[in-house]
Amino acid sequence: MSVPTLEDLGDVAGRRVLLRADFNVPIADGEIVDDFRIRAALPTIGWLTERGATVTACTHLGRPKGAPDPKYSVEPVRRRLAELAPGVELLDNLRFDPGETANDPAFVQRLIEGQDLYVNDAFGASHRAHASIVGPPQFLPSAAGRLLQREVEVLLPLRTDPQRPFVVILGGSKVSDKLGVIDALSKVADALIIGGGMCFTFLAAQGHSVGASLLEQDQVETCRRLLASDVEIHVPHDITVLGPGGKIGDPSAGGEVRQVGADVPDGWMGLDIGPGTAAEFSDIIAGARTVLWNGPMGVFEDPRFAAGTRVVAEALADARGFTVIGGGDSAAAADQFGVADRIDHVSTGGGASLELLETGDLPGLEALRGAPNA
Repeated sequence: MSVPTLEDLGDVAGRRVLLRADFNVPIADGEIVDDFRIRAALPTIGWLTERGATVTACTHLGRPKGAPDPKYSVEPVRRRLAELAPGVELLDNLRFDPGETANDPAFVQRLIEGQDLYVNDAFGASHRAHASIVGPPQFLPSAAGRLLQREVEVLLPLRTDPQRPFVVILGGSKVSDKLGVIDALSKVADALIIGGGMCFTFLAAQGHSVGASLLEQDQVETCRRLLASDVEIHVPHDITVLGPGGKIGDPSAGGEVRQVGADVPDGWMGLDIGPGTAAEFSDIIAGARTVLWNGPMGVFEDPRFAAGTRVVAEALADARGFTVIGGGDSAAAADQFGVADRIDHVSTGGGASLELLETGDLPGLEALRGAPNA
């Protein structure tokens, strides 16, 4: 997919550049918990400023309701950006204005006023047709930043020409959230590995009892069709479960934790893949030439149900093939288990990654292809 890159902007010396970044970082007590997303934009910022451009960055932060809210102030981001990239201005939270999410033309004009060029480096927001994503390329010479460019270069070939065997690992809570990407990737993957809460709908489709586990009854028939297709699908054969009276995230509340087979007893809740399944999944990953992982294998935030996700994360880190994590909770898990730096590509956008893999395009990319310099 051909979108303009930084080189397509020509000579940027003395030009004013509006940079749409994704600085939606976690903040606690007014301090940034993880500045990865800010640092991820530095290659683009550096390329522009070293060539004499003046950069004004903009970002959303959290989900304010279209009005200023101190809870979502970008001031902590502004302070950190000033340390990492002195001289780069940062506008207020884009979502303080209702025109951002409404893609209001008047808001677009206010954003681009006084700017000569536009760069989109916010892959994690490029699946949304918001004003700051799709508006500026209608009027300004535009380009993908280095981060956005890299995401597209890594993810798009997975839909068409991956190195084989290509193994896709899908977890998370709901089958319905990932039906589109399952359908798209099942056409190209050599094997699908299913874990997380969504595995119980597949297990129910096989006739297993799932107890009190998460179940999407309206998706059982869909899962049954997938299991009967030509796609090689691996589902758990043992489960780590929590007994009646237990509470997720609170070991002190009681409730027995044990391993069971593929059938979950009544009143019990499956919250992680079991050790046998984790070992089997690891063996499949070890034999792959390309691996894509999106979605944890269990409730890894609770240490009682973290083992399956940890084993899969470590298997990716040890794999000889090209490994990709599709953002979101999987990226958080890789970070928690200390393996993120051993993964070939950790995407910065969970929802954007899934939409790009599902459809092959994003509103932000389409907008860049329509820019005056494209």
